[in-house]
Formats: sequence, structure tokens, C-alpha cells
Amino acid sequence: MKNTTFHIVLIEPEIPPNTGNIGRLCAATGTVLHLVGKLGFSLDDKHLKRAGLDYWPEVNLQRWDSLEALQAAFPDGRFWYLSKKAAKNYTQVNFQKGDFLVFGKETKGLPEELLNSAGDMALRIPIFSPAVRSLNLANSAAIILYEGLRQTGQLADQ
Repeated sequence: MKNTTFHIVLIEPEIPPNTGNIGRLCAATGTVLHLVGKLGFSLDDKHLKRAGLDYWPEVNLQRWDSLEALQAAFPDGRFWYLSKKAAKNYTQVNFQKGDFLVFGKETKGLPEELLNSAGDMALRIPIFSPAVRSLNLANSAAIILYEGLRQTGQLADQ
């Protein structure tokens, strides 16, 4: 996994189509998909497979019992934590190849204590309407990943 451009980390995802769409995103970009903790569905789920279409064999999928186990396996990894509760806008940072982009479950996001300990590594995607509570998980992952690919010059080659 050392040649990987980015890593998307989903902590306890709940909705199969979101994970399926993110799996397809990872297959399209050579990004590793890490699923952490208890999933809200089976990896055999027909909705998960339908959303990922026939791309699942192309997804570099890794399973982890906990975020701590993942972080221990990558002690030098840079972990960015995405949340609507973060103060810093994702456009204010410089992503690097190999960064980990961490997203929480659809209904609750990332735990408050994790965000508090993340400090400047916690990022948000701006939402302009107070009527909208959050963006879709798959859309959020795509926004952040493609910004990272843009910043690291990987879109210029395509």
C-alpha cells in the first residue's frame, strides 16, 4: 500500500449504497478503502454490491476492528478527520499522497472526543444553507479525495 495515492477510512458506515459508491470511487482512483468497526450491513449485502457495480474486485478493501488498530499499522500516516463540526475548511490545508481521509457514520459523524483531539487535522466542507444538516457521505468523500488528487498533481496526468 506504499504506492497508494490516498486512503479513505469509513468508521462504522451504516448505509450500503454510500459504501458501494465510495468503493467505486476508490476503484476509479486507486485509493484504498478502509472499513473500521461494526458495519451497519453485511459485505455480502446486495445493495452494497449494486452500488459498487462489478467494480468490487478492483477495490483495495481493508477491514479493521478499530481506528486505533489502523493507526497503529500506519504510525507515520497523516489522518484528516472530516466533520461538519470542524472549524477548518478543507481548502485551507495541503494534502499529500498517502493521506488518510477519515469519515464517520452517516447518522452521527465522528465522535466528539476524536474531533477534539484531532485539532487542526479536523476539516469541514462548507454548507451554505442552514436548512441542510449535512452532505451525503459518498459525495463528501468524493469532494475531499478529488481535492487531494488535484493538489498532488494527479489530475493533470488524466
